[in-house]
Amino acid sequence: MLEKLKQDVTLKLSSAEYFKGSELPEVEFSAAPAHTGADLSMTWAMAAAKKLRKNPMEIAKEACKVLREMTVVSDAQATAPGFINLKLQDDFIITTAADRRLKDPNLEGAKHNILIEFVSANPTGPLHVASGRGASLGDSLVKIHRALGYSCDSEYYVNDAGNQAELLAVSVKARKEGKEPPENGYHGTYLIDLAKRIPADLPEDQYGRWAMEELIKTQQQDMKDFHVDFTRWFRESDLHKEDAPKKALAALTEQGYTYEKEDAVWFGSTKDAEAQDDKDRVLVRKDGRPTYFLADISYHKNKYDRGYTTLIDILGADHHGYVPRMKAAVHALGKEEKSFVPIIHQLVHLTEGGEQVKMSKRAGRFITLRELMEEVGTDVCRFFFASRTPNAHMIFDMDLAKKRTNENPVFYVQYVHARIHSIFKAAAEKGFTEYNVPPVTLTPHERALMLKLIWFKQVLRNCVADLSPHHLTTYLIELAGLFHAFYDNCRVLDEQNPAQTKARLFICQRVAERIKKGLEFIGVSAPEEM
Repeated sequence: MLEKLKQDVTLKLSSAEYFKGSELPEVEFSAAPAHTGADLSMTWAMAAAKKLRKNPMEIAKEACKVLREMTVVSDAQATAPGFINLKLQDDFIITTAADRRLKDPNLEGAKHNILIEFVSANPTGPLHVASGRGASLGDSLVKIHRALGYSCDSEYYVNDAGNQAELLAVSVKARKEGKEPPENGYHGTYLIDLAKRIPADLPEDQYGRWAMEELIKTQQQDMKDFHVDFTRWFRESDLHKEDAPKKALAALTEQGYTYEKEDAVWFGSTKDAEAQDDKDRVLVRKDGRPTYFLADISYHKNKYDRGYTTLIDILGADHHGYVPRMKAAVHALGKEEKSFVPIIHQLVHLTEGGEQVKMSKRAGRFITLRELMEEVGTDVCRFFFASRTPNAHMIFDMDLAKKRTNENPVFYVQYVHARIHSIFKAAAEKGFTEYNVPPVTLTPHERALMLKLIWFKQVLRNCVADLSPHHLTTYLIELAGLFHAFYDNCRVLDEQNPAQTKARLFICQRVAERIKKGLEFIGVSAPEEM
């Protein structure tokens, strides 16, 4: 409904005599600041001032005259330096809040096959906390894209080729013999447990592969318990079976991006000035073995070959140098660089009692995701991770995460959902099983709550635009706060006033639906009892 209002406002302004025939900017809405008493705010006049070469306040005042003529607008005011603040009719707010549709009709038939790849941790150990942040980000983005109508899949790239299996074999064999793994091996004590489970009849040359498959199962279970479901777990070994690296190398050579030097084959990534890579990269080593980079190029080529038009890669904080070289590779494959969208999420620092949590004894240098889930719960992990933009470092407060009070934002939001269901239960006991759309005139607290409901779809669109679910967690916290104010000031169940009761139950129903759906998108449960 907000999209339709944008279209109506655009048409109204463009057809007004004052603006007719002029090149006008796009109309965008934001929530109006509380002190204005308005519902929507527009910076349209300030953007139009550059095109019209007129004072933005003059433009805003003229626009307000035009917009006051719209039936859904009860008032329009201009404020310095050129804001346009709109007050909406209550019936428009009610109708829009009642609309459950999320899919964007503009996406129908559009070419938007998106693949989001995330986590993709080496199958040589348990997943760590940073992997959890990447998993939370990727899974939420997939769910939100799909809710809006995008075709979007998720993928976990399993690096099960190369010398990792060999190093893992040496490390687990050392643990089986009661020794420390070699310096360049894997040192987490999780390998002690793994070594004890090696089948007695398993040949030593199979230790690495067996251990890797066991660790992959562990990672898959971690993801399942973290409420993350991938469309596909894609194995690097499958690329090699299909000679994909050789095919990718041939494609790059055909485009003139490879050359030989020092008995190796190189990729001329510095040839692509826009990618801004600092040096050329080896694709095939002197001994004829392909590098990890060539395998990654072949994997991305495989993604495009499968029909995906946008590749979103969610990468860890140590992958900044990876981005320019992969952008250059994408361009060399004949694809638009904008079709490759890297997201680098920053580190997670766990604190308890004001101090950083020490490393895991079992995993070695890091805290495992499993340990964090067992300590504070999956719901808390997912909500906390979703609450920060990926480009910001995150301080994960363990003390706050363990609280079961309104200080904990997860509890605060979930409690509203549970409270509403307790209201429904009490209402049913009093014979209220039908909920009615509220009357045209709303009380201030009803209106504030209903107004917040109409922003849900726009919040999801903001998450897609910024590739971050933090807008959604902020929205849910704000919606919960407005519900608490509504509940404290508006009696919901009143047997002496059944019409009002049914109307307020309708509002409660819509709030519960928004909260449940919003929590679902970030992988958090919506309990009906707490």
